[in-house]
Amino acid sequence: MRNHDLVFLKNFAMVIAILVGITLALIGLGIYVNGQLEPEPNPVAERATEQRIRPVGGVYAGSTGAAAQAAAAAAAAAASAGQVAYDGTLDGSVIYAALCGACHTSGAGGAPKLERAAWTARIAQGMDTMNKHAIEGFQGSAGIMPAKGGNPNLTDEQVIATVQWMVDNLK
Repeated sequence: MRNHDLVFLKNFAMVIAILVGITLALIGLGIYVNGQLEPEPNPVAERATEQRIRPVGGVYAGSTGAAAQAAAAAAAAAASAGQVAYDGTLDGSVIYAALCGACHTSGAGGAPKLERAAWTARIAQGMDTMNKHAIEGFQGSAGIMPAKGGNPNLTDEQVIATVQWMVDNLK
């Protein structure tokens, strides 16, 4: 090899070494600057974290717990007080078709079907008792009647009208 080839290789190697050094310095500077910046919060990740760590239920103990539980129940009742189910209709057939028929047509949960034989013992107790069980709920040996058929937005008048409609339409 000639002398000028050696000089070229020496200069070329020096340029490559300088470029590699600059590249490594820029990478190091980028890592340092990126480490100084606060990361932007990801709202989706924050919501997911809050969902994962939120408490499953509340603990109520002593008089303070009872007061908090009563306040929570009162707040729930107040929130649903303005909402009247089925636009406040007193037509028992509408409420039966939309709510009661789900159990009383199939007999789910021990609910008596609209057949006179299933209702004779209940009718013998009187309409006041049947209305009370429909409004407040009842658990007997045959099954369960949830309070207001499971819809707390029903008014007592709507429940009474529906019970009367059911008794009037027994087969």
